[in-house]
Amino acid sequence: MRNVTLLLEDGTQFHGRSFGYEQPVAGEVVFNTAMMGYPESLTDPSYAGQMMVLTYPLVGNYGVPPFSIESNGIATFMESEKIHAEAIIVSDYSTEYSHWNAKESLADWLKREHVPGITGIDTRQLTKVLREHGVMMGKILFDDEPENIPTAQYEGVNYIEKVSCKDVIRYNEGAGKKVVLVDCGVKNNIIRCLLRRAVEVIRVPWNYDFNTLEFDGLFLANGPGDPDTAVDAVKNIQKFLATETEKSRLGGNVRPCMGICMGNQLLAKAAGATIYKLKYGHRSHNQPVQQVGTNRCFITSQNHGYAVDSHTLPTDWEPLFINMNDGSNEGIHHKKYPWFSAQFHPEAASGPVDTEFLFDDFAKIL
Repeated sequence: MRNVTLLLEDGTQFHGRSFGYEQPVAGEVVFNTAMMGYPESLTDPSYAGQMMVLTYPLVGNYGVPPFSIESNGIATFMESEKIHAEAIIVSDYSTEYSHWNAKESLADWLKREHVPGITGIDTRQLTKVLREHGVMMGKILFDDEPENIPTAQYEGVNYIEKVSCKDVIRYNEGAGKKVVLVDCGVKNNIIRCLLRRAVEVIRVPWNYDFNTLEFDGLFLANGPGDPDTAVDAVKNIQKFLATETEKSRLGGNVRPCMGICMGNQLLAKAAGATIYKLKYGHRSHNQPVQQVGTNRCFITSQNHGYAVDSHTLPTDWEPLFINMNDGSNEGIHHKKYPWFSAQFHPEAASGPVDTEFLFDDFAKIL
């Protein structure tokens, strides 16, 4: 294992060893407090451009499942077609693994996909630094290559465009009600959850004008980066909301809309609200959220660095969920029409499945 240095933008250094692909890399350094689920997290497109710090100390002990593809083109165990995170940073990498479904080690997988991994880092102290300062850009440098210094930018980069599909993809054609899914970096388990509810899914690129299609419901998926870069997606959602509002005025039935994570932020922006960046984001399996107006609380899986400013929601919209740790917005809904969203991940993968009923709620109103 070669010696490496993690250099944060404020000059803080952490020293460790490489166990993944041996290449200097730069990105936004974020931490995830989940105890498991590194195959799913690494392949979550929402981590594009980011170096993922895992606070759970032991990583790699259950290996990596096979990268098998189902007949519908979706990976069986992964959340996309490849690793999207720039790097993974852990305290103690386990060179030995054991699991009934493991086909290779985490190190072998990282090397095959050209993704760096470093171990021996005091991730507890690193997380304290990130909590105090907020997320920072960082670089992984190999100590024996002092001249090879990468550069990277996260703010203002349209990562949604980088990870979205490029063409329209259809699943379960002719199966039932048609759902347009706006792919901002969708996780596979969102598609799986929709398909299990016997609907036809029409997956479109983030900037595709889906209003030209025939469909029964709109679904806004998760994705990476800054929602303010997704101008075209917001315009298309606004067109949908305006069309349905006019339809209602004339006595017609309004088509439903559901959003998850980035989808929550884009729906809020289309409604007229503003977005702000959280100090260090929510990335874990254990975020408690409360359904507004009730005593119902759920433990949720989350991965986002931006949030909706609930105070800027128009009068016909209101918060649906709030985060019980910091009071930030965790979802919105329209007071009259069947439009709602969640900032957390009801489909989890990995994580708790307490809120998967939201997919049932969406399917019932199609």
